[in-house]
Amino acid sequence: MCMPRTSHRQRNDLTQQQTLSKTIGDGTTTSPTAVLRRLWPYIRPLMGIVILGLIAMGFVAASEAGIPMLLKPLLDHGFGTKGSDKAKWVVPAAVIGLSVVRGVAQYASGYLLSYVSNKILLQLRLKMFERLIHTSAGFFQRETASTVINAIVFEVNQILQVLSSVVVTLVRDSLTVVFLLGYLFILNWRLTLIVAVILPGIGWLVSKINRRLRRLNREHQMLTNELSYIVEETVGGYKVVKVHNGEPYEMGRFSEMSNRLRGYSMRMQVSGGLAQPLTQFLASIALAIVITIAVVQSASDQTTVGGFVAFVTSMLLVISPLKHLIDINQPLQRGMTAAELIFGLIDEPAEPEGGGRKLERAEGDVEFRNVSFSYGSPERPTLDRVSFKVSPGEMVALAGPSGSGKTTLVNLLPRFFDPAGGEVLVDGVALPEYRLADLRGQMAMVSQDVVLFNDTIAANVAYGTTPDRERVQKALAAANLADVVAAMPDGIDTLVGGNGMRLSGGQRQRLAIARAIYKDAPILILDEATSALDSESERHVQSALETLMKGRTTLVIAHRLSTIERADRILVMEAGRIAEQGSHAELLRQDGLYAHLHRIQYQQQAA
Repeated sequence: MCMPRTSHRQRNDLTQQQTLSKTIGDGTTTSPTAVLRRLWPYIRPLMGIVILGLIAMGFVAASEAGIPMLLKPLLDHGFGTKGSDKAKWVVPAAVIGLSVVRGVAQYASGYLLSYVSNKILLQLRLKMFERLIHTSAGFFQRETASTVINAIVFEVNQILQVLSSVVVTLVRDSLTVVFLLGYLFILNWRLTLIVAVILPGIGWLVSKINRRLRRLNREHQMLTNELSYIVEETVGGYKVVKVHNGEPYEMGRFSEMSNRLRGYSMRMQVSGGLAQPLTQFLASIALAIVITIAVVQSASDQTTVGGFVAFVTSMLLVISPLKHLIDINQPLQRGMTAAELIFGLIDEPAEPEGGGRKLERAEGDVEFRNVSFSYGSPERPTLDRVSFKVSPGEMVALAGPSGSGKTTLVNLLPRFFDPAGGEVLVDGVALPEYRLADLRGQMAMVSQDVVLFNDTIAANVAYGTTPDRERVQKALAAANLADVVAAMPDGIDTLVGGNGMRLSGGQRQRLAIARAIYKDAPILILDEATSALDSESERHVQSALETLMKGRTTLVIAHRLSTIERADRILVMEAGRIAEQGSHAELLRQDGLYAHLHRIQYQQQAA
């Protein structure tokens, strides 16, 4: 099968998923220094433990230089010389002692820094999730779930890798190089200069490779998000995939993206893999020169056998930590790329807290005063100077064709969005003056797209609070669901499964209504809660809705006009404006847009 090229939708999804990483700024923002600066508030309270870990790593690094230091006296005084009993016994004992010190220090440094990194990981993850749940509704429209999940669950582990293995390697092996170079300088400063010349060359090489790796890592992560999104779509829409025999299409999408991801992985390997062999080649040239000069010096008695072996051993020991420092380049760049997503989410603006005005229980007086709103261009507003009032206890329905602004209008009431012009008032007070939590505490929502959590029935009914079992039972009874729940093995403690998968459509709707009844909010927003149900389920749900609406100010988004015939008032929306308003009978007599929509639906039902 020939795999399809990347579709326009896939490219658009990829562009959307780049948004979160772009919020952190340009590439300079994600340099190691910038990331360390962002992490400093998390590191500062743990500095005591960090310092202990660094001291332990210092002992590990110093022990590396101790090995050639012990070889020199052993070779100069322990072989073929008289009176060398001391060197014969002291040096082996020192080797054992050095090994014990090194082992203890290595374990201590690993444990201490792992404690720090995991503590910071926990704080970052909590901070990200806190910002996620407090960010605006626009964020959830802009970002895909897979991108956010990757940032919170997977990408933060990349930072953990940087904090643990990368930082440990940086500190320990850098100190090892310093100690070994210091000892080399003491042994033979002329030969050490040759080694020192090679270091700037390695640094220049690494900087060149870094630039390419950072770009490849960023693109690799975006493709990973896109691959996750394909899986997310396929799992969520499995029924559509199966009914339409879409398996080959989805397999083609997944295979193509997987191959693109593999290509980027190989390009990253090619770029990152060059560093080590080139470093070893430069080091071998230096070693060859050192050996040549050392042989010349030994001819004129400028160096001893022990001194030469100690020097070469130290030089070879320098190569290993240098190699480790080069090898951390790839995970370090992956960590920098992960930092873009992590700090991009942490920097996401939170919802406005609102004013300091408290609202314990609203009367239910709602007013929209010259409200305008636009998702994109102000030249094409979604809402255009909409004004109307809803009295306490009144039921007002919003009707009109798709795209007329019905859903946008009700989304302004709980401040999911703020209007671009005009204002929305509750009890005569503009919404921004209320505390946001108090304002939303006055509202309950029931929509056709029911959201349930993988928890018990009681926890779903009393969502956000500790369940009052008696109150839960009353809410279930009012929603015509008490008998159904009583027949379940665990009653109200029954787990409903992911998004209520263990319940029927009608049961899920009634459980959402029970949640609204339990909340007992004075303002109710309904988004056609019966549109996707069979006749029997609709009858139960409609009865539960009538119980729910009693004594509450209700805004109903109507898709089926037959469900709003008993509304006190119907507002007919068209192109973001109120085209008509009145009761069902009045609007039919006007023979306008509402009457036209009503005839179309009646004809469809009759057919």
